[in-house]
Amino acid sequence: MNKRSPKSKKWMTQILVVAGIYNLLFGVFAIFFPNLFFEMAGMQLPIYPELWQCIGMIVGVYGIGYLLASMNPLRHWIIVLVGFLGKIFGPIGFIKALSVGSFPLSAAFMILFNDLIWLIPFFFILKAVYNKVYEKDEALIHLFSQDEMYSLDMFETSEGFSLQEMSHKWPTLLIFLRHFGCTFCREALEDIADIRNKIEIKGTRIAIVHMVEEEEARNTLSRFGLEDLPQISDPESILYKKFQLRRGTASELFGLKVWIRGFEAGVMKGHGVGKEQGDGFQMPGVFLIQKGKIVKGFVHKSAADRPNYEQLACTF
Repeated sequence: MNKRSPKSKKWMTQILVVAGIYNLLFGVFAIFFPNLFFEMAGMQLPIYPELWQCIGMIVGVYGIGYLLASMNPLRHWIIVLVGFLGKIFGPIGFIKALSVGSFPLSAAFMILFNDLIWLIPFFFILKAVYNKVYEKDEALIHLFSQDEMYSLDMFETSEGFSLQEMSHKWPTLLIFLRHFGCTFCREALEDIADIRNKIEIKGTRIAIVHMVEEEEARNTLSRFGLEDLPQISDPESILYKKFQLRRGTASELFGLKVWIRGFEAGVMKGHGVGKEQGDGFQMPGVFLIQKGKIVKGFVHKSAADRPNYEQLACTF
């Protein structure tokens, strides 16, 4: 796979170089010959050509962005994503203008060359980025879940116990959170606060795993009265991978269920949405561990899933 990697990147680089040059040329012509495109389309000349020149400047800046992204398309995918979105919304705006008679059909050549011909190659660049991220995710899961070096002994809680020691002292409900700005993460913390006493009275401890610094996490946990719970800071998601928790797919993170539940939890219940604190693509999970072994587990199939924490914490 590594041998084919440079070759697989070559076509992306070529596409972005061509897109960059095209955008720069379009920008130059729009700035220095602001009436040219309107004359070609047989449209009335603009009253304020400076506005069209400003658009030309923006398109030219996109060209610079594409040329920079061409140096490493997989790393600079965000530039491609922004361009891709523009090439979706551009035709939508044109169709609306066409339907109300603001633009003639003869102006469609601009949409064709500025947007439509780039949609498919940009889509495949983004798809390659998506695949690359998940290939790496699978490799890390295989490494951390199989390698004995990454045992529970190497993960220490805020109380000073290793996870291995903690699970030998008490049955431990290990709750892996998504980022703290996530609506469902906040809902989960409220759920845990509501049933915490029922879990602890049976002798089971609760431990929170997250991807931020301990102090930052404690500030968030304190809003739910959970700041005294043992926690494990795992910014590199090593423990997540050890428990085979993957990054979510598009449907798992942005599917219809997520939007419906997101409205319910975020708007109706007032949990809202905050700043992303951690990997926004990381999926959560819940595991009951005892004496270093997983007794029960719940792996989210959707970011919107709502585990039954009390049932998962039950040791009999």
